Amino acid sequence: MIVKEEFLSRLRKIFDLNLYEVKVWTALLSRGTSTAGELSNISDVPRSRTYDILESLEKKGFIVMKLGKPIRFIALKPEEVVDRVKKNLLMEANEKSKRLETLKSDEVLEELSTLFTKGVKFVEPSDLSGSLKGRQNLYNHLDMMIRDAEESITIITTVEGLNKKFEVLMPSLEKCKKRGVKIRIAAPINSNNLKIAKDFKKVAEVRNVDKLKARFTIIDSNQLMFMLLDDEKIHPNYDMGIWINTEFFASVLEQLFELAWKEMKPVR
Repeated sequence: MIVKEEFLSRLRKIFDLNLYEVKVWTALLSRGTSTAGELSNISDVPRSRTYDILESLEKKGFIVMKLGKPIRFIALKPEEVVDRVKKNLLMEANEKSKRLETLKSDEVLEELSTLFTKGVKFVEPSDLSGSLKGRQNLYNHLDMMIRDAEESITIITTVEGLNKKFEVLMPSLEKCKKRGVKIRIAAPINSNNLKIAKDFKKVAEVRNVDKLKARFTIIDSNQLMFMLLDDEKIHPNYDMGIWINTEFFASVLEQLFELAWKEMKPVR
């Protein structure tokens, strides 16, 4: 059985499986029912690993083991697999969420906070910087920065970036607005994101930028996050950004942004 590498790669990402797991699973799907030995031959997975892989797939809800001699394995309908995987993910997420929620009243969190606050006293502000990889990690850190904002938030982004930021950042921006934080957002506005731009006007002053293509955020004129790559040309998993806690650089960049801001047209 020949399955294209591209297809196997997509399955790995969608179902969070390793290479051996997708090979054995697709081999079993093509047969309906089979033994471990047969699947090893079909999938090109070492026989010594096949039983472990099949046991893992069974636990994850992809297949069913049929008792007998020899032991045979039965493939489930793909639709059923999707439902099972979804339920398992939701259950796992709920369990992890509950564990994290209980941490708020646990002494472990107090000890962790103590370690952090005592340690930060000995850190130079310029040392509080780092690089982040993956768009979701970038948005998570950006959301944290926004939640801590006290005076101002300046965001410049792309067409698609504006749409994504509404989904991820709007709840935190609404809270900042209630605290009196000044919020400004600049992005290219077209038919693909005009509605989102108007929705953002509930919490921020939004303007259209035609000639400048950039991706950065400034918080309180002292924290800065800027993205290194064009989000139209890079896969979200490989997106990269730099976070810096530097009053000098952040304030200079904000002053330059002020000059450009005056030339931008407000969204109507």
